Amino acid sequence: MRTIFWFIAFWFYLLLTFFSRIRYWYLGKIGNKEKQSEILYKTVTSWAKKMVKLTGSNVTVKGLENIPERNVLFVSNHQGNFDVPILLGYIPKLKGFVAKVELEKLPIVNGWMKKLGCLFLDRKDPRQSLKIILKGINYLKEGHNLVVFPEGTRSKSSSIGEFKKGSLKLATKSGVPIVPITINGSYKILEEKNRIRKNNVNIIVHPPIYMENLSKEEQDQLATKVHEIIKSGLDV
Repeated sequence: MRTIFWFIAFWFYLLLTFFSRIRYWYLGKIGNKEKQSEILYKTVTSWAKKMVKLTGSNVTVKGLENIPERNVLFVSNHQGNFDVPILLGYIPKLKGFVAKVELEKLPIVNGWMKKLGCLFLDRKDPRQSLKIILKGINYLKEGHNLVVFPEGTRSKSSSIGEFKKGSLKLATKSGVPIVPITINGSYKILEEKNRIRKNNVNIIVHPPIYMENLSKEEQDQLATKVHEIIKSGLDV
């Protein structure tokens, strides 16, 4: 019953965001981009938290003080589908995601994702993937925030897969700091039993890694370094 109720609520609350979308459009018409960003952040954060809370789950976050004031690239492990609403709802800053291209076809959701600056990656098309990475680098240089899951897919468990080095070029080529994030327990909400269940999810925000402090050799080993930092949070 919890699963059925959640999916009904998912679409119900999405439909309610239509009113925020009208206001967002109007603010754009009059050129008030600051208010647009406020509406976008408030709407997306509120919706994301509702989606997590409706599962009955509790989210504990440690290390929020580690997030710099400037724009960053959040790099996280990827346990399950609820990682996205968890990061949207419980980690501050307006941010887009490097997401799989299939999400671009999801009604209503795709509209909000595009407003957030999400980038839709087709893993089956290397040329398109390269274009998206280059677009992400420019997006970060313009002062925006992005989230990337370097594993490329959900682990659906407490394990962590190998990181794809190309995704971290978003940081090395743009010069923005990386903020490693460990998500522990999100897969138990849905993927473990293929139905929605409540669970305790622990999030650790690790200290930032500044690109200007890294040598060329350290940048080449960045994927391994960030992987080790994130993995260390799974053992806590």
